[in-house]
Amino acid sequence: MQDRPDIAELLEAVAAFLREQVVPATEGQVAFHARVAANTLDIVRREVQLGFTAQASELARLHALLGPDAPAELAEANRLLCTRIATGELDAATPGLIDHLRQTTRDKIAIDQPGYAAGTKKKD
Repeated sequence: MQDRPDIAELLEAVAAFLREQVVPATEGQVAFHARVAANTLDIVRREVQLGFTAQASELARLHALLGPDAPAELAEANRLLCTRIATGELDAATPGLIDHLRQTTRDKIAIDQPGYAAGTKKKD
């Protein structure tokens, strides 16, 4: 275990420096690239914070869908899922498939575009 600041805190500090110091002090292409760099660091920070749990949950759901012979590696398990969907072995009527796809998408959006998910919630 590392002492503070941890990786997420370091990434957040550098992103804040870019956003609060570099962007206002520059213009044009440099300011644009500083904004892009800050946004990239935000994505990396969220990946560090959420990525392991999201991938472990995705793999567990894939194992439930694909059965005991499912590959242990996430990319391979996803390839097998795609193959089974393409061949019609799994479809929208498969219990758990749509829930898995929705949760996987929500987890990816939480890392890449967390504001997007908040703007797309259903209104009751």
